[in-house]
Amino acid sequence: MGARRGDRTALERRLRGIVQRVTRRSLTRLLAAYRRQGRTVRGLALVVGSVIDPAAIGNDHIRAHALEGQLFRTALERAAGTARLACATHVERGLYEAAAARLKRPPAELKRIVTELGQALAGPWRADEKTATLAAWMALARAH
Repeated sequence: MGARRGDRTALERRLRGIVQRVTRRSLTRLLAAYRRQGRTVRGLALVVGSVIDPAAIGNDHIRAHALEGQLFRTALERAAGTARLACATHVERGLYEAAAARLKRPPAELKRIVTELGQALAGPWRADEKTATLAAWMALARAH
């Protein structure tokens, strides 16, 4: 049984390394494309459902999802660090309150503004797009 656990641990390390390398490579390519367009990226902002320690989750299925989220979040945070970019991670549930403190505007006003921004676009403007926009706004405020 010990060998199986060791094999599992080695496989997990190998797969984690693959995810980190692919993430770093993808971010490097994205940043290069932006530079070719004359754009400057000043930081990254991630919006996540949770930052809970997966070990604290009793249900195996839910823990697996939490581990997956943690894997991709930390891979992107590390890739940002390698690229020397500030990276802020925000939990979706408290995002508007955190943005209100950072941007010095009430949450209701931020919700209204972010909703109005989407009206200029042809395409989806759901919660994911809204929270990504708000997190980017916070990153821009931090960069200036």
